Amino acid sequence: MVKVGIDAIGFYTSQYALDLAELAKARGTEANKYYVGLGQHQMSVPPPDEDVVTMGANAALRALKNVDPQSIEMVLFATESGIDQSKAAGIYVHDLLGLPARCRVIELKQACYSATLALQLALPFLRQHPDKKVLLIASDIARYGLGTPGESSQGSGAVAMVLSANPRLIAFDSEYGVVTENVMDFWRPNYSDEAFVEGKYSSKLYLNMLEKSWVQYQTLSGRNFSDHAYYCYHTPVPKLVEKAHQHLAKINNQTSSDENLFSQINLSLEYGRKIGNSYTAALYVGLTALLDLSKENLSGKRIGFYSYGSGCVAEYFSGTVQENYQTFLHQDEHDKMLSSRKPLTYAEYEHFYSYPYPKDGSRAELPRYNTGQFRLAAIDNHKRIYEKVT
Repeated sequence: MVKVGIDAIGFYTSQYALDLAELAKARGTEANKYYVGLGQHQMSVPPPDEDVVTMGANAALRALKNVDPQSIEMVLFATESGIDQSKAAGIYVHDLLGLPARCRVIELKQACYSATLALQLALPFLRQHPDKKVLLIASDIARYGLGTPGESSQGSGAVAMVLSANPRLIAFDSEYGVVTENVMDFWRPNYSDEAFVEGKYSSKLYLNMLEKSWVQYQTLSGRNFSDHAYYCYHTPVPKLVEKAHQHLAKINNQTSSDENLFSQINLSLEYGRKIGNSYTAALYVGLTALLDLSKENLSGKRIGFYSYGSGCVAEYFSGTVQENYQTFLHQDEHDKMLSSRKPLTYAEYEHFYSYPYPKDGSRAELPRYNTGQFRLAAIDNHKRIYEKVT
């Protein structure tokens, strides 16, 4: 069977960040409530002229660096921060990147899970059409109400993956475990700009669905815990991932020390600690971090992936790192992007959060902030107008 998987990957996040110590001070609490309690240190905060389209386009620009854009025949855009109830956000990205007209474009939604659904939809297509490539973009802005319990886990980010036959980074195994249950742990009605979440209930479901999807995956694949060298998890907050990995080890009767278990996940959490939750992108931000930051040569190593989307759908699957993968990474660019972000004061964060976009059809020119190579320039007659940054 032909190998299929990730041929190239690019990560992008806002160029502004709020240290959670600043949020703690504004909320009258200790910084360690977030630093230790959540395992998160900062959150990336998008300025008014940045949204899921611009983040996704910037991530895709990076992923396409050594790929012929004319080879892309499908764009799958996964998000739960959609900007339109009808038009797919990927259409704007398709235009900004100058992708070929012969190209299917669609937007997918199911909380934080939809990027994994997009991946699983693309892989059979690539097995049938090994000469084609698919661009998968996961882009989100995690947003809760000011002063709500979920506020500290906010964040933003995008990951773009070029999927292909004979991939240069990750080849995925065909077995997977997937479980769906109709629950209300997290949701955002059409009339609300902020999400609602039952935090403790959602964390419990995350662990329960991990166990159910893992058992199914293990039964179908015949693989055990020790057959996976590293693990990547959807990351609402890093602390939950640490608990989840300990839970997975326990149900597999593993006697490894906490230090050894932590070594299987710690690198995958490093970018998430700095940017916060990025919903559909979070699992693949973790993969990017693991590939970028590992000093060990990961070639031939199998990675276990746990994808969870509230509401809820969960999936467990796996993939193997390919030979010479290091040649095709963008670690230096990712490191520079994260280290050069501008620290925000609490007042600046609240200004970004509360920026008044017009909803009556009037025209608004968006103030120019630091963005990547694309930005939201204006909103006019209910239309979003994007531009390339020169």
